[in-house]
Amino acid sequence: MNRAMLRPMPRRTVLAGAACVLAVLAWLVWRHDARALLGAYLAVWWFATGALLGGLANVWLHQLTGGAWGEAVRGPLLRAARWLPLACLLFLPVLAGMHLLYPWADGQGLEPATAFRRWWLAPGAFIVRSVVYLLLWTALAWIETRARRRSAGRAAACLLVYGFSSGLASIDWIMSLQPAWYSSVFGWLTGTGQMLTGLALAVLLIDRDAARKVLPDLGNLLMMYVMTWAYLAYVQFLIIWAADLPREIAWYLRRDTPGWHAVAWGLLALHGAGPIAILLSRHAKQAPRLMGVLAALLLAAHLLDCWWLVLPSVHTSTEAVHVRA
Repeated sequence: MNRAMLRPMPRRTVLAGAACVLAVLAWLVWRHDARALLGAYLAVWWFATGALLGGLANVWLHQLTGGAWGEAVRGPLLRAARWLPLACLLFLPVLAGMHLLYPWADGQGLEPATAFRRWWLAPGAFIVRSVVYLLLWTALAWIETRARRRSAGRAAACLLVYGFSSGLASIDWIMSLQPAWYSSVFGWLTGTGQMLTGLALAVLLIDRDAARKVLPDLGNLLMMYVMTWAYLAYVQFLIIWAADLPREIAWYLRRDTPGWHAVAWGLLALHGAGPIAILLSRHAKQAPRLMGVLAALLLAAHLLDCWWLVLPSVHTSTEAVHVRA
C-alpha cells in the first residue's frame, strides 16, 4: 500500500472540512429557526470568550497574591489570551442579528417603560456599549500579553476594568434577552463562572506531571470557584423564588420544563456537588490524570450552564429551544 495514503490529513484540511460541515448545518438550522441558532451561537461565544477572559483574570489575581500555582498557569493562559481579539470580532454576528435576538430592539417587553430603560435598551446605546466592552477586552489582552514586566498596580486596574465590563456585558447580552427580568447577583455569577472556566482551561493546558507540586493549590482554587458559583446560583434562586414576584420568577418559569429540569440537576451534579466532593480529597488533587478529567468536566458543565442562561430566554419559539428529556 502506498505510504502516502497512510499519512494523516493536514490539520488545516481537517479544520476547513469541519468548518464547511458546521456552515451547512448552521444554514439548515437558520432556515428552520434563525433566532434559536443565533441564541446558541451567543451561548457558545460567551463560553469561549469567558474562558479566555477568566484565564486573564486568574493571571492578574496571581500578580496580586503570588504563589507557585500562578507560575505554572501563567504561560498557557497568556498564550490563550492572544486569541481574545479574534474572539471579540466573532461577536459581530450577534450585533448584526440583534433585532432578531432581543425583543427590546423592536420596542417590546419594556415594562415598566421608564426613561432609563428606554435609553439603556436602545439599539444605538447597546451597540456603543458592546463595542466599548470588546475594545476594552482586546486592549487588556494586548497589554498583558506584551508586558515586559509584572505590575501589581496594572493587575489591580485590569481586574477592576474586567469585573465592571464583564458584569455589564452579561446584563446587556444575556439578562436583557428577558428585558423584564433582573437579578443583582447575575454579574457576580457569570464572572465567577468565567474565572472558574479560565482556571479549568489552565489545568488542561499545563503539563500536569511537571506541575504536580502545584496541583493541590490549583485544586483548592477550583474548589473555591465552584463553591462560590454554587452559592451565588443558590442565593439567586432562593431570593427570587421566596419573593415570588411575577417579573422575577419569569426567568425560572422559562426553565420549568422536564428537559430543563434535567439540565438543572446536571449542573448541580457536574458544576457543584460532584467537583466539590472530588476536590475535598487531597489524593484526588495530587492525581494529574484525575485533575485533567475534572477540568474537562468543569468546562463541559460550564458550557451547559451557558446554554441554561441563554437558550430558554430566546423565546421566539420555546419549542425550538427547549431541551427534550
